[in-house]
Amino acid sequence: MNTVFVNGELIDRDKAKIDIEDRGYQFGDGIYEVIRVYNGKTFTMKEHMERLYQSAEKMKLSIPYKEEAFTATLLRLIEMNGVQDGIVYLQVTRGVSARQHHFPSQDVVGSVVAYTKDFPVPTGQMEDGVTAKLVEDIRWLRCDIKSLNLLGNLLAKQEAASEGHFEAILHRGDTVTEGSSSNAFMVKDGVIYTHPATNLILNGITRRVIEDLCRKNGITFQEETFSVPELLAADEVFIASTTSEVMPVTGIDGKVIGEGKPGAVTKRLQALFGDRKEIEAR
Repeated sequence: MNTVFVNGELIDRDKAKIDIEDRGYQFGDGIYEVIRVYNGKTFTMKEHMERLYQSAEKMKLSIPYKEEAFTATLLRLIEMNGVQDGIVYLQVTRGVSARQHHFPSQDVVGSVVAYTKDFPVPTGQMEDGVTAKLVEDIRWLRCDIKSLNLLGNLLAKQEAASEGHFEAILHRGDTVTEGSSSNAFMVKDGVIYTHPATNLILNGITRRVIEDLCRKNGITFQEETFSVPELLAADEVFIASTTSEVMPVTGIDGKVIGEGKPGAVTKRLQALFGDRKEIEAR
């Protein structure tokens, strides 16, 4: 994993440099994506790249490469590093300029970096389930943008991790939004519920795959808000993300969810997701 991409060049990681006045470093003024690699093949890469450019548009940020060329470079990076089961992380900032809060002049070119990392599928946790902690959602109101401004997410994740939990499930008042680094779902009477794709959550790529799998396999998928009490009374709860796939949640704040083990709907989705991975790899 020694080769990285920095501002147009594929170079050794120990030669990578970012200016101290890069706006990503000073303001979190940038966006990012994490793309899964299975058996040397990317998964839902097109969807991730499309979302990257959509986030850039929402932030009035210019990416200095066309999507097709940028995608080709990332595929080359994955090949050079021999990634089999892992991720590629990519980040774009507004670039380097003298520190000021308003945007710099339009002739400032954005900074772009990417690197790869081994990341095995967490099969043990997916089979057994994980626990979560409820945390108040204190983030800003544009969670639909996959920006570098993740302090609210980090504080929530740390609060959960410090008590031995895998994830923090966020709520604004009584309404469940999503996880600190995942989308959140509950199952009641065979129906899957998840928060609508508004500005209050990130419309995850894995979330979209799950929705598509449900539509094509007769599983009722409802984009509908639900409350904390409804979550705790659910038959099943799971979270989903690029790195966690479909992850069962068997306990929240010490309360057992359902039967305290991955439920039938969650396990079916895991199997369908596995099939989708194999199809895309071919």
